Amino acid sequence: MTDLLELHKTFLSRHLREGAVAADCTMGNGHDTLWLSRSVGVTGRVIAFDIQEKAVENTSALLASENAPQNYRLLLDSHANLQLRLAEWLGEDARLDACVFNLGWLPGSGDRSVTTLRESTLAAAEAALELLAPDGCLLVAVYPGHPEGAAEGEMLTARFAGLNRREYSAICVRLVNSPASPFFFVVERSDRGRGAGK
Repeated sequence: MTDLLELHKTFLSRHLREGAVAADCTMGNGHDTLWLSRSVGVTGRVIAFDIQEKAVENTSALLASENAPQNYRLLLDSHANLQLRLAEWLGEDARLDACVFNLGWLPGSGDRSVTTLRESTLAAAEAALELLAPDGCLLVAVYPGHPEGAAEGEMLTARFAGLNRREYSAICVRLVNSPASPFFFVVERSDRGRGAGK
């Protein structure tokens, strides 16, 4: 059977290299943050966001226990502030080679009342699109099994469908015989950069 999590890495891997810059916009328990940290190496940079203190604690502990490169910044903050916080850390000209979202709630948490929300998700996705470097990649995993997740999926489908296809390619990967299962978007920026096709 197809493993969607492994497919995430397949799409992202070709955009990651030693020295790349990446963002984990929903750090959760830190597994994506760790993978990104290792993928970009000691000269790369990873910025990660979560609004729950427990997520930051879990991620920090995981990165320490796995001896991750010291190339990351963990922020107790909304991913809606991606552009501001990246500029503060790496400068106004910083661009992302890869950006990952896993929407929904903190995995393993008994409290499912705290989830990502459309307003902040859209603001963060817009920032990520703007920040993508030429040949950069944005991956957004959606969990439609709850009302806000389904609404986020619909919102992002409409937004990504409207992208200029000369500057971005946008695909959606989902199990058509299981509509409540997670699915994901992959948005890649043209390697010709901003203004491509104009």
